[in-house]
Amino acid sequence: MPYVVTQSCCADASCVVACPVNCIHPAPGEPGFAEAEMVYVDAAACVGCGACATACPVGAIKPDTALRPGEEAFVGLNAEYYQVFPHADRHPVAVVPPQRRTRAAGPYRVAVVGAGPAGLYTADELLKHPEVEGVDVYDRLRTPYGLVRHGVAPDHTATKQVAWLFAAIEAQPRFRYFLGVDVGTDISLDELRARYHAVVYAVGASADRRLDIPGEDLPGSLAATDVVGWYNGHPDKVGLDVRLGGPRVVVVGNGNVALDVARVLTADPDRLAATDLAPGALEALRAGSVREVVVLGRRGPAQAAFTVPELIGLTGLAESGEVDVVVEAEPSDLTGPDTRSRLLAALAARPAADAGADRRRIVLRFGLSPVEVLGADRVEGVRVVRNRLEEVGGGNVAAVATGESEEIEAGMVIRSIGHRGLPVAGLPFDETSGTVPHRAGRVEPGVYVTGWIKRGPTGFIGTNKSCAAETVASLLDDLDRADGSTAASGPQGDLASIASFVRDRCPDVTGLAEWQRLDAAERERGAAEGRPRHKITDPHEQRTTSAPSPGPRPRRVVDVVRRRRALENSGAR
Repeated sequence: MPYVVTQSCCADASCVVACPVNCIHPAPGEPGFAEAEMVYVDAAACVGCGACATACPVGAIKPDTALRPGEEAFVGLNAEYYQVFPHADRHPVAVVPPQRRTRAAGPYRVAVVGAGPAGLYTADELLKHPEVEGVDVYDRLRTPYGLVRHGVAPDHTATKQVAWLFAAIEAQPRFRYFLGVDVGTDISLDELRARYHAVVYAVGASADRRLDIPGEDLPGSLAATDVVGWYNGHPDKVGLDVRLGGPRVVVVGNGNVALDVARVLTADPDRLAATDLAPGALEALRAGSVREVVVLGRRGPAQAAFTVPELIGLTGLAESGEVDVVVEAEPSDLTGPDTRSRLLAALAARPAADAGADRRRIVLRFGLSPVEVLGADRVEGVRVVRNRLEEVGGGNVAAVATGESEEIEAGMVIRSIGHRGLPVAGLPFDETSGTVPHRAGRVEPGVYVTGWIKRGPTGFIGTNKSCAAETVASLLDDLDRADGSTAASGPQGDLASIASFVRDRCPDVTGLAEWQRLDAAERERGAAEGRPRHKITDPHEQRTTSAPSPGPRPRRVVDVVRRRRALENSGAR
């Protein structure tokens, strides 16, 4: 009974370390680790012990006998990796090196700006070192976890399980949150540098890339980053004008986010009701009329940006009959021997649904680029041009527009062609890449970056782990320097004075205890509705819900007084 990896890897590497026979690759130190779409179990070497499944923080590893319908393709995907990259030598997994110690005993204090995966992995790396007396994580929002809360699709419940790993990180005694603090507005970088030995920015890439075509700013033309934030309950996106009154939506771009959006907009609202989809979005989807989402890719199927695990998930929906998935591509473009081509060819070969049936469907179209969003005072459609593919060397192909065009009627157009970072107050910025220039995470001694603002919007949630490790290594190198050029020469105050400073500047700041109360309240409300959580999206309600309730001591005193009076009145002794 071999085990199978069934989703994109979190790159935590717990499964690799747990495996007694070294049958999971790529492992730390091997080419592709934290960069490949996922890790793979070698069925020929797996002994079926289940240690990897127990260690996986997101429940991605299952025995092959427990795969759900639609997941069987992962068996072939795991096997295919070892056909291309055999590991017959079976070198032992690298021995964990001795933990690094700084030359000076510290204690050191570090501020991390951003409470998403990149920030929390950075905090975890720092807290491995006893010389670090405290890591303070700042975030503008009152809820941590970044894209895990506001970016992962609601129906990807397994991916969201990484939140349990984050909860373990934040529960460490030298960890603190300062939530509801906008660094750069409420507190400046200079003020942080004056109080910490180092400041690490993990602020992500929150903006979208534009199409730069006529009509892009019409009502009904939206960025996928905004739509994802809307259905995930991001406080800034709750009031987004998402127009679901028409039967068709066009999504430009065919990466994982594009498939997420298409899947959510065409899902049965009753199925979404069992997820943590934002309550307002759920109501809007119930009332909406969307029956078809067309996903456009400018190049061919072989160049599609979505990962194979996401495509397998889409195939599972088609096979279950929940949504019809249609592939419109040249048959010659679907003849490759790889898993992606086989899956797309199988979808293309599926019999067409009854034209009269009121079924929802996702249409994957290739070789098309939008040239204009159509409409007078709102989106009414999009004009696209057909492309031909030309080789440009190095195995790459480019999409070249032809003279052939068509119009696709749609009530909403969503661009999903990538994220980009925004300038950070006090830091240099590269407008071309949308990142902060750095060297191994170091902007300058004392100031660092990690995550998407460091490397651009690439990789998966777990990629931030190795990214954070590199940045923390640079930070520790600077602390070890004896030339006096770093912030390690001595910031002002201590941890207590920092907390006082932040509260004076931001009286409504919240911390770990408040977040835990808010988290518990959301889960309690969700349980009452048969959902994993009911997200509280209004900042004011978040603040009041997370506020401490009256302490137990006054209630206990009142109860004692009442009982004593009752006993006295009854004559009892």
